[in-house]
Amino acid sequence: MHLTDAASAATAPSAGVSDPLWWRSAVIYQVYVRSFADSDGDGTGDLRGVRSRLGYLKELGVDALWFNPWYPSPLADGGYDVSDYRDIHPAFGTLEDAELLIADALALGIRTIIDVVPNHVSSEHPWFQAALAAGPGSPERERFWFHPGKGANGDLMPTNWVSNFQGDTWTRTTNPDGTPGEWYLHLFTPEQPDLNWNHPDVRREHEEILRFWFDRGVAGVRIDSAGLLIKDPALPEVPTEVAPGQHPTEDRDEVHEVYRSWRRIADSYEGTRVLVGEVWVPDAARFAAYLRPDEMHTAFNFDFMSRPWDAAELRGSIDLMLAAHAPVGAPSTWVLSNHDVTRPVTRYGREDSGFAFARKRFGTPTDLGLGVRRARAAALLTAALPGSLYLYQGDELGLPEAELPREVLEDPMHFRSGGADPGRDGCRVPLPWRGTEAPFGFSPAEASGRPWLPQPADWAALTVQAQEADPASMLWLYRQALRLRKRESALGDGPLTWLDSAPGVLAFRRGDTFTSVTNLGGEPVALPEHDSILLASTPLADGLLPPDSTAWLHRSA
Repeated sequence: MHLTDAASAATAPSAGVSDPLWWRSAVIYQVYVRSFADSDGDGTGDLRGVRSRLGYLKELGVDALWFNPWYPSPLADGGYDVSDYRDIHPAFGTLEDAELLIADALALGIRTIIDVVPNHVSSEHPWFQAALAAGPGSPERERFWFHPGKGANGDLMPTNWVSNFQGDTWTRTTNPDGTPGEWYLHLFTPEQPDLNWNHPDVRREHEEILRFWFDRGVAGVRIDSAGLLIKDPALPEVPTEVAPGQHPTEDRDEVHEVYRSWRRIADSYEGTRVLVGEVWVPDAARFAAYLRPDEMHTAFNFDFMSRPWDAAELRGSIDLMLAAHAPVGAPSTWVLSNHDVTRPVTRYGREDSGFAFARKRFGTPTDLGLGVRRARAAALLTAALPGSLYLYQGDELGLPEAELPREVLEDPMHFRSGGADPGRDGCRVPLPWRGTEAPFGFSPAEASGRPWLPQPADWAALTVQAQEADPASMLWLYRQALRLRKRESALGDGPLTWLDSAPGVLAFRRGDTFTSVTNLGGEPVALPEHDSILLASTPLADGLLPPDSTAWLHRSA
């Protein structure tokens, strides 16, 4: 396909070259297209809806947009089952819509990062359909992990590996004559067959996908499940004790050559095109290995997001991540939630305020008032930390996790848990923009279609329209914080110095003039010496910082 004039402009030499280190301090806003804004009234968000809201995103103060997969997909796993990387899902628009969106955003100074899912494709992808048709021993099957079963009749799975979505990781095929055939590997759902990254076709295809989107002006790619690509071809079971690099499906040493080749491609383009990894690796040294100067630029920091609202826990996570990044000179990333994680205002209002997929259950009690206070404090805390900041759509509105009826749930995590886990749909409910009743401006007023997930009726007070008129709102807090983050030269990338503080208090200095203080204790605390208060998540009480609050302070150098 040809490039539109707008997309051609996005790839001009001036695009993205003015600040080659933009990614080290950037505020990056995650757009879950399906739930952001619906332009045509069918109940599903789309790219034209995003284009219509670029002014809102500019006003919010973001530097880049990260889009969840927007490609053609059967949506067995929310679009992470991709059937064509060179087009746009028809529900979201067209390739031309994407090109125009990339160019329009860049004209406002907002870069675009897209999702790439290299571990697997959709079972409807042409490669996998060809593999099924070609049969055992065919070249087409070598691009995947087809394997005979164990046992006399091949009835047993090749391994007992456990899926990331719970359950089995192998599905048996059926031969043309109706007899049972080979098994194929899927670390996620059966609709997401894993690719064989030992095959040159797989490597070459993904390198061409990168070039396809870099040619259209995207500033980077977020790499889903980045540590899972390489599997041990001997198919051993997972041992009780796993030596570094020896897990059969996770964080194998050979994966780094893939990202070195991707980095060479990214560096061949003018301007800085970044690689952002989704890397779930608990060992700090092995995590940092993905961020060596010839591999990825940054990786998501899941440790901080999963910690409970506790000063020692959060301080431990901050120290851990800064120390992990230091040897390779990479900036850390900070994020409170994403499209997979319980929203902060809900999570922080619970007795267990940390996050783990295994602990998600229906009906968990939440003190929403407490959660909102803590989420406001956490927003300022994270925005003051060194590195880049990720913001999931709707967190700037203080949206809670929606408790959805079981009959509308779509997430495979819910179904593969036997219905115990409510899944991730509760944080994916369409955004409320204006008005007093659903769809709250998500769809046009004359729309006949309902949003693909129902919005809670009490979201009227949380719309963009309502919060823009309320200086005490979460939206106002985020807008002020992001403006100050750009204005204060010490924020973003750079050093952090901890200050002595009372138990339950996190206080640190950035540069010579900026101090952040977060009170996670049970009593109000005095603030360090300062000339002025730049911003506070809650009003001070008799000059003291209340519990569950953060204040940003300025002091003359």
